[in-house]
Amino acid sequence: MKILVTGGAGFIGSTIVDKYIEAGHRVWAFDNESSGRRSQVNKKATFVRGDVRNLKALQTLFSRHKFDVVNHHAAQIDVRRSVEDPAFDAQVNIIGILNLLKLSKDNKVKKFLFSSSGGTVYGECPRAADESFPEIPLSPYGVAKLASEKYILSNAALYGQKFTIFRYANVYGPRQDPHGEAGVVAIFSRRLLSGDPITIFGDGKQSRDFVFVGDVARASLLGLTKAENQIVNIGTTQPTSVNDLYRRMARIVGETRPAKHKPARNGELRRSLLAVGKARRVLGWKPGVTLDEGLSQTIEFFRELDGQA
Repeated sequence: MKILVTGGAGFIGSTIVDKYIEAGHRVWAFDNESSGRRSQVNKKATFVRGDVRNLKALQTLFSRHKFDVVNHHAAQIDVRRSVEDPAFDAQVNIIGILNLLKLSKDNKVKKFLFSSSGGTVYGECPRAADESFPEIPLSPYGVAKLASEKYILSNAALYGQKFTIFRYANVYGPRQDPHGEAGVVAIFSRRLLSGDPITIFGDGKQSRDFVFVGDVARASLLGLTKAENQIVNIGTTQPTSVNDLYRRMARIVGETRPAKHKPARNGELRRSLLAVGKARRVLGWKPGVTLDEGLSQTIEFFRELDGQA
């Protein structure tokens, strides 16, 4: 297949590009390099620098290559920035997907894959949220993700465009950016390895569902031919508190000092947890990497990146 991966130089996108290349597909990685890095893109893929807001440039790309599949991962991912500047968030996350959906329809793309966010779409999760769980996004970022899903559903109803929507839990792993709020595993990795102090906001009992990036990429590979016109959670259904996450990572690197605590940040979820039974049924997918295995791989990645191997 000929596959376009937007955000293909990013943490998740570049890992998906690798998975597609390994499976023998032809892949174009499209990225504006605002947070992604060209150096992360598989050498067998074609890198295209561009922005999903630029419809004219995208039209040229689509007409030239006639993609079979579009996998859309390009996004403005900073929740705090979405609160401060929701118009910018919408420009990237909503105008971007509208451009891609139009061109997918016009160029007869066979399937559209989209990375949504279970953590932001569902909001607080007193129990593991399945795909029928109430959608209560608490930030403009979450609203944009949910709106994008609705545009995909509308596109499918109007034009017959096939799709799969993935609602991710908290994705972590090698290549994650340690300079953003979503990258707690990357932040802890860098700070533990450098000896810098670790800060936990609030009591640290807030819990998340951490899913390894390699397992996420495997879902995108399966999604090429499965889960047609489905919304599917991708997570582990295993809650991990921030305190427990720190303890696990400190144990891996042999660190004994405790983390410091600061006041909780406004608007932070206490509990985010996804049920993944549907992924097993419609994709044949289940998480394959345990949290300790994934944390070890991530820490080793940053160790080698920083020349500490």
